[in-house]
Amino acid sequence: FFAPPCTVQQSKLGSHRWLGALIAARRLIRCSNHPAGLTLKRMRAFAIAARRARVHAAAPRAPLSAWAGVPAAAPDPIIGLNQDFANDPSPDKVLLGVGAYRDDGGKPYVLPSIQAAEAAVIAGAPNHEYAAITGDASFCKLSLEFAYGADSAPLAEGRVAAAQVLSGTGGLRVAAALLERLPALAGKPNKPVCYMPEPTWGNHPNIFRDAGVEVRRYRYLDETTKTTLDYEGMKADLLAAEPGSSVLLHACAHNPTGVDPSPEQWADLSGALKDQDLQVFFDCAYQGFASGDAERDAYAMRKFVADGHEILLCQSYAKNFGLYGERIGALSAVCASPDEAKRLESQLKAVIRPMYSSPPIHGARIVAAVLGDPALRERWTGECKAMADRIQAMRASLKSALADHGSTKDWTHITDQIGMFAYTGLSKDQVQAMRDQFAVYCTLDGRISVAGLNESNVSYVAKAIHEVSK
Repeated sequence: FFAPPCTVQQSKLGSHRWLGALIAARRLIRCSNHPAGLTLKRMRAFAIAARRARVHAAAPRAPLSAWAGVPAAAPDPIIGLNQDFANDPSPDKVLLGVGAYRDDGGKPYVLPSIQAAEAAVIAGAPNHEYAAITGDASFCKLSLEFAYGADSAPLAEGRVAAAQVLSGTGGLRVAAALLERLPALAGKPNKPVCYMPEPTWGNHPNIFRDAGVEVRRYRYLDETTKTTLDYEGMKADLLAAEPGSSVLLHACAHNPTGVDPSPEQWADLSGALKDQDLQVFFDCAYQGFASGDAERDAYAMRKFVADGHEILLCQSYAKNFGLYGERIGALSAVCASPDEAKRLESQLKAVIRPMYSSPPIHGARIVAAVLGDPALRERWTGECKAMADRIQAMRASLKSALADHGSTKDWTHITDQIGMFAYTGLSKDQVQAMRDQFAVYCTLDGRISVAGLNESNVSYVAKAIHEVSK
C-alpha cells in the first residue's frame, strides 16, 4: 500500500508531502517491531496517509497571481443590454438601447457628406504624424466657431482656451480632471464638486467620481409626471448650490429624457446664475442632430456666453456627424482675457499629456473638411436635418400606434421631447415585462432610442408598450 516513487515533477510540486509519507512509513516499520505489534487499524491509517501524500504531490499547484482576489466589475448596463438582446432567439426582438442613429432599415448610416469629406482627406495624402497635445488646430478653430458662432466676441478677442479631445467621454474626463485641480491651482480651500441633473447620462457620475470630483444632483425631471421638466425645482437647487462648485448642463437633447428647457427658461436661468459663484459646464453632444438646426441647438450655450458667463464646453461629433468610432470632440473654456486663456490652455495640456498624450487625427480632419467647406457644410446640414426629421417622424408614429392599439394614456411627451432618446415613463417592472413578453429591449429607466424605431417595428413596439402599461 505504499505509494510509488515520485517523478521529478511530483517532487518539485510536493516533495515536502512525500517526506511526510516516508517518515510515516518509517514509523510504521518501527511500530511493527514493537512488542504490542501492528494493529490493523494503524495499518489502515498509515496507508491512507501515504495515499493522500501521493495525491497531493501529483496535483499541480496553481501559480500565484496578483489578480487572484480581484472580483468581477458590474457589467455596463448598455453593454449588458446589447448582450441580452443578442442572446434572445425571438425573431421579433427589437433593440432600443443603443445611442447610435439607424436608418429606416435598422442599419448604421454613414452620411454622404462625411464620405465625400473623407475621400477628400485621403486624396490629399496627409501624413500620420502625432498631433499636438491640443490636437488639430484647424479642427479646433472650426469647432469653436460651430459652437459659439463665427461672430462670437470671446473668439474674436482670443480668450477661449481649447483642445481637441476624445469625443464626449474623453472631453468630460479631461474637464473633470481640470476641475479636480482647480481649487488647488486657484489657491481656494473648497473641494471640487459638480452638480448634475437627476437623471443624467449614466456615465456622467462615473467620469467625475473617477477624477476625484464629488457628484451632487439637482432636480430636473418632474417627480409627478416623470416625463416633463421641473424647471422651478432645477432653478431652486442650482441657486442653493455650494459656491465654487461646477454645474453640468445638457446644451440640447437632454440624455436620457429628451426634455429641454425652453429658450425663455434658458434665458431666465442664465440671469439667475449670473451672480452666483458657479462654474457653468455645458455638455453638447447633439448640436444639429437635436432639432435639425445647428444654430437653434446652440442657443443655450450662446445665451450664457452673451450674458457674460465664462463657460466650460464639451463638444462631441459622434451623433451629429456619425463619427462614433473616430472619437472626435473638443473641450473649451471662455476666459476673462487672452492671457488667462493661455494659462488655462497650458493646464489642459498638463492634464492631457500624461493621460493620452495627443488625440487621433483622421476624424478631426474629416470634421474640419466639412465645417471648412461651404458646399460640404450645406450638404451635411441637409443630411443632419433628415436624420432629425426621421426621429421626429418616428415619435409621431409611435404616439399614433399607441392610440391604434387602444391606449388611452396621454403620450404627448413622446412628441414633445427632442433628440435621439425618449423617456417613456415606463417603470422598471414594465420594462422587464416588455423584455420578457415581447423581446423589446430598452434601459430599465424606460429610455428608448427612437433611432431604433422604423416603419417595420414601430407598431409592434407600440403594442408592447401598451400591453405592459395599460
